[in-house]
Amino acid sequence: MAQDFRTSIAGGRSTGQSVLATNTVLRNTYALLALTLLFSAAMAGTAMATNAPPMHWLMVLGGYFGLLFLTTWLRNSVWGLVSVFALTGFMGFTLGPIVSMYIGAFSNGAELVMMALGGTGMIFLGLSAYALTTQRDFSFMRGFIFAGVLVAFAGSIVAVLFSIPALSLAVSAAFVVLMSALILYQTSEIINGGETNYIMATITLYVTIYNMFLSLLQLLAAFAGER
Repeated sequence: MAQDFRTSIAGGRSTGQSVLATNTVLRNTYALLALTLLFSAAMAGTAMATNAPPMHWLMVLGGYFGLLFLTTWLRNSVWGLVSVFALTGFMGFTLGPIVSMYIGAFSNGAELVMMALGGTGMIFLGLSAYALTTQRDFSFMRGFIFAGVLVAFAGSIVAVLFSIPALSLAVSAAFVVLMSALILYQTSEIINGGETNYIMATITLYVTIYNMFLSLLQLLAAFAGER
């Protein structure tokens, strides 16, 4: 039995490596995602080092959707790459003041940030590996994800406008579940040919990581934060 289990694991790894080696869109997506995450982290560090103030949430939404529209429009040209870095750099810069706020508000703030970062990485890598090795079609989740994100997004605005901490935590928990589903869905779409543009695939996966990190950070701060 142990031998069969090891053989199964080895076979799954071999399948995942084979998919990654042969799927150009997937390979380009992961390469661009790694670069944008590094650039985003650098911009977040810059914001923290310069003590940049938090942006108003309307400015964040305006910048995000504006750059998202621009990237979608330029997705089939080399300028799409420039737009991707503009979008992820902007989002990284908005993240800096938020991280600084958590580090300053909690005595274990740095640990909370690292736990959220580690949790995000583990979830992303684990779900991506599962989608790669099983090659299952998760397209059936499209409707659930779309409806769930709309509801969660509306809930987050209500929580901000009316200062409802319980609703904010519920939205964060919902986003963790929805972003997990989106990782499976997007990876499946790339593997099965549903997504053929690596720029758009990169944006989707970047947004899942960004939202996953913020949601986990808020949940950890609420339940494990030490003021």
